[in-house]
Amino acid sequence: MTIDLDKLVQEMIAWRRDLHAHPEFGFEETRTSAFVADRLREFGLDEVATSIGGTGVVGTLKRGNGNRAIALRADMDALRIPEQGEAPYRSQNPGVMHACGHDGHTAMLLGAAKLLAAEGGFDGTVRFIFQPAEEWGRGALAMLDDGVLERFPFEEIYGLHNAPGLAVGHFQTRAGAIMSAEDNFEIVLRGVGGHAARPHAGSETLVAACAVVMSLQTIVSRRLSPTSVGVVSVTELLTDGTRNALPGEARILGDARSFSPEVSAEIEAQMRLIAEGTARAYNVDHAASYTREFVPLLNDPALTEEALGAARDLLGAENVAVVDEPFTGSEDFARFLDHVPGCFVFLGNGDSAPLHNPRYDFDDAGLIHGARFHAGIVRRRLPAA
Repeated sequence: MTIDLDKLVQEMIAWRRDLHAHPEFGFEETRTSAFVADRLREFGLDEVATSIGGTGVVGTLKRGNGNRAIALRADMDALRIPEQGEAPYRSQNPGVMHACGHDGHTAMLLGAAKLLAAEGGFDGTVRFIFQPAEEWGRGALAMLDDGVLERFPFEEIYGLHNAPGLAVGHFQTRAGAIMSAEDNFEIVLRGVGGHAARPHAGSETLVAACAVVMSLQTIVSRRLSPTSVGVVSVTELLTDGTRNALPGEARILGDARSFSPEVSAEIEAQMRLIAEGTARAYNVDHAASYTREFVPLLNDPALTEEALGAARDLLGAENVAVVDEPFTGSEDFARFLDHVPGCFVFLGNGDSAPLHNPRYDFDDAGLIHGARFHAGIVRRRLPAA
């Protein structure tokens, strides 16, 4: 059966706006998961499994006699950001909004599932993975820990993300490293606070904290090889002081980005040296923690060529680009690539507000391109006999 693409577009817009109006934070996507599962059952998939990794959903569609399986993945969670947009479908969940376009990602994968279920055109098995808690960097791990690979095996996986600033109908990707790891750190300095008029009477921590912050800026510029890519960003400096009281405790928080375990390890080692040395110099105690939240996203070179080919077939070569440099944002999809090869691509979202902005909105004009890309890569990788 040939599906009416114009009708499918209108359905995807309705799904996307419904999801946008009812955003849910990571591991709280109960309504979203139920919405997804209901649609997949309506499409006639062979199996729809829920509660995978908490609130994840996996739909399975089989056609022909092929014994190969590939997976397509979308993220479902929203962010704790109060929406400032004026759209009639704006968030009805105060303090939570789809500020990263996961509502669009989910709607596009649903569209692909309906398209493939109706038209087929492939030989094998497709797994439609709807993942929770991408923004935490915990959802993919939760699904993997719940046995998604063993229960719903597949040999390769594909995903996409919308890109503000890239024209609608344009795709970008690259082989190898395309998105960075994200590490989080916290350095706590503890001394003796006191009256602002008598700094010599104690060992206050604010000046020491400022010295740490400035020294952290030298990790990338002076302690990593010039050929290594890294970012160290301090995002918070918190103290227990007040206008006329010097603080006895200061907390420094931030994150670091890199594209290899070796660079991540060097950033951590240098950060600990700086924290220890500065604490000694200012006669305060210190404690440092360093956690790895996201791993680097590394596209498989051969499957990247397949994804580029599918995008060129869909949109024309002039609208598909190989980017020269990776992005320093992070993406939980990378966890799946630790186990199977795959490719992650970017889909244009036009002249929208940036991701994670309270006025961001997904451009519905991109929905059909994402759905058709998903279907195209399935038919390319699982060709019908």
